[in-house]
This record gives sequence, structure tokens and C-alpha cells, in this order.
Amino acid sequence: MRTENTRRGFLHSAAIVALPTFVRAQTLGRGGTAASDRITVGIIGSGQRAIFETRQYPWFDNAVIVAVCDAQQSRRLEAKAELEKHYAAQQPQRPNAGIRMYADFHDLLAQRDIDAVYIASPDHWHVSMLIPALKAGKHVHCEKPLGVGIEQDLAALKAVRKYGKIFQYGAELRANPETKKGIELVLNGRIGKVKKIYVVAPASVSGGSASPAIPIPEGFNYDHWLGPAPVTPFCADRCLTESPRGIFNISDYSLGNIANWAAHPLDQMQRWADATGRKDPPVHYEGSGKFASGGLFDCATQWNVRCTWADGLVLDLVDSNTYHDLPDAPHPPIDWAFANKAAPRKMPNGAVFVGTEGWVMVGYGNVASHPESLMKSVIGPSEIQVQCSALDAIPAGLPKGFQQALTAGHHQSWIRAIRTGSPSVDGIESAFRSDMISQLAELCLRTGAPVRWDPVNETITGNEMARMMMRRPMRAPWGVS
Repeated sequence: MRTENTRRGFLHSAAIVALPTFVRAQTLGRGGTAASDRITVGIIGSGQRAIFETRQYPWFDNAVIVAVCDAQQSRRLEAKAELEKHYAAQQPQRPNAGIRMYADFHDLLAQRDIDAVYIASPDHWHVSMLIPALKAGKHVHCEKPLGVGIEQDLAALKAVRKYGKIFQYGAELRANPETKKGIELVLNGRIGKVKKIYVVAPASVSGGSASPAIPIPEGFNYDHWLGPAPVTPFCADRCLTESPRGIFNISDYSLGNIANWAAHPLDQMQRWADATGRKDPPVHYEGSGKFASGGLFDCATQWNVRCTWADGLVLDLVDSNTYHDLPDAPHPPIDWAFANKAAPRKMPNGAVFVGTEGWVMVGYGNVASHPESLMKSVIGPSEIQVQCSALDAIPAGLPKGFQQALTAGHHQSWIRAIRTGSPSVDGIESAFRSDMISQLAELCLRTGAPVRWDPVNETITGNEMARMMMRRPMRAPWGVS
């Protein structure tokens, strides 16, 4: 029987300490970590994204997945089978054939042998799972965006501060060395003084139908799938259709791509903002947009919101189609990763920093600059640098692909933070600040009026409708208290 002096007892009780100067090879994830010293991880929300992100775990021996949870039995079974297959192939000496399955995440959180959880549920569930996980003593890696309401974001911020566990935000671009360099070029004055920022993301889509209502499939716990969201009829476009997925285009479950895909470039922007000492999100939001109508989907399909910090610096949050029509914005001729095949040279997702002497564009998979020679500039050891969660080396046989390396590195950085007690590469303060921009911009669009954020009192002023909408009704017994 383990005692409170074991490694796991330390992880559950120790305060955050400084990162050691030297770290054993085992701590970095490769090299014979003792079974009793591995971080045990449970997955909450075991759909396609969860499998994609966690199937890299068998290539590292500093952590092991011991449980999966999902409201759909088919997804639990699929996740278990896929992960056990990779463990058997990569670690035949300990194949991990006993991954446990849970239908209710509370049952997973009650397991004392689980150190940490990865939350990959639909957006509307994130904070309602995050807070109980922290209360249960678990470290948390939570997918982006943070919440679907300002009250939820504030509750998440306060809970992580209160319980002192290692939290990491699931914005895997922090594992890309090229985007790291792009941010450092801006921080170190290579484009002069920043005078404007654009944050660009693809818009959500219209469509979807609430009819016909169909029987709930066997093994699908629809009540737990809905959770804090309102009770609505079960239909294919809400729950079953893979593309486009209802959970990312219906406001009961998501703010849409103004939060979901925009979380990536907002996180890169926030990486810069954190390093410059900006402790609050922009305070004034004004702009216009359009929402899907006539179908089941009802998130924003177009937006152009000017977000202004207290010192007057402007960030324009725009959808990718709107950005492409802006004559004064940079439009470099680059084949962007994940771009629309019909328009491959149009950047679909990115943060653009415009300075007095040039610009840097940090996209998902590409970085561009003007002048182009900036990318050859070397960031010196005495200059400002930001953390990066990239792998030190890619293990032999790791599934190939740009996102594979990013997600593996980002999860490994979280595991290292848990093992060493060091801060994570993308903590709750940064996640809160970037997500609040999506929240406040979306309320500006919803109410059709400017929104002003008071960071001292943590409330909206000058727009009573938006202030009332800070709190999203949540179905009992799920909530954020």
C-alpha cells in the first residue's frame, strides 16, 4: 500500500516549486520510468479529438492513460481499443490492456489512483468538468476554448487559483518553434513598435436541422451529453453528424468559431501580451457581424469587432473572409496550412502584428513577415524569449504529421510540469485573458451595441443586456459553483 510519502502523495499535496536546473532523462519522458512514478491520466470526453491527441502517450513512459470516459458507449469502446492497440505495439513489455471505462465523469474523478485528467468534451462542458476535477485533486489539461460564458471563465480562473493544481490550456501552437520565433521577433522590436493587431479565424457555418427528432441510440446517455445545456429533441445534426458538427455551431454548446478556432491565434496574441506585461484583456469592444439563421445552427458567421486596450492599442477580431477583403491588412502569397482548397493562399487562421517597421503574421502552421529577411533574424540569448512546449526530440515511429508533433509536445510539457511542480506553458491566467476577448466580442455582436469590460470589478458596464448575459443559465445539477 502506498503512503503519503510516495511520489503520488507528493503530487497531490505539494505547492508549486521552481523548475530544477537539471532534469533527469526519465523526467523528460524517455528512459525507464518506474511504474510507481508514472503520472496516471484519465480522459474525459473520448471522441475523435481525444483519441488524436492522446494516442501519442504510448511513445513516452512518464505517464500512462488508465481510464476513458464518455456519454457514448461507442466512443468509450473505440478510445479504449485504439489506445490499447498503440500501447501493445509500442510497449509490449507492459501493454496496458486494462484501460477502464466510465459513463459518468464523476465516477472517473472518484478514482484515487488517477493523478490528472485531459478534458476533451464539448465546449459547454469544459468548466463544469474542470472545477470538480480540481476539487478531486486532479491536475487538468483542458481543451480550448475555456468556457461558453463569462461567469464560467471567472469561475475557472478562481478555481485553478484556489486548488493549486497544474492547469494547461489546450492551445498546441505553443509547441511550434516557428510560432515561438514569430512572437519573439515582435517582442524584440524587429517590426518596431506594435501599432495594430489582427486576429483572424474561419467563420462558423449556417444550416443544420432540428428535424426529424429520432430515437436516442442504445448506449448514448443523452442527458449526460446535454449536461448543463437545455433539454432539446435528439436529432442527427445536433448529436451525430460529423461535418459540420452541431456542437461547434449551436450556441447551446459553443460560441462557434469566434471562440473555438479563434482560440489559437488569440492564444498566440496573448503569448505576446503576457510577455509585455498586459494583465487584462482589451476593455472596449465595438463592431458588427451576422449570425446563422433559418436552421439549427445559430453561431456567428461573420464578424468584425474592434477591441481596444486601456492604453489605446487596437486589436481587430475578424473572420477570415472579412480579413481577406481588408485592403490595408497584410496578405502575403503563402500556401497556408489548413487553408480553404479553393483559396489556398488566403490565411484562414492567425495573429497579425503590424508595427512601425514591418509586420509578422503567425498562422496555424506558417509564419510570414515583412520584410521577409526577418525570419532569418536570430533571437539572442539576452533577448526576450517565450516558453515553448515542443518535443526535445520526436520518438522513432511517432505518427507523422504537423499536429501529431504539436499535440505530443504540448501534452508532454504538461506531464513535465506535474512531475516537477513547474508552471505549465499555457496556464489559466493566459487562457482566461485570451478567452475573454471571444466572450466580450460575441456579446457585442449579440446585443448589437458596444461592450466595456471593467477588469477591477470583473463586470460589463454600459451595456445592461450584455451584463445580464455574462451568466449563462445552466441546467441543474450541473453548474460552476
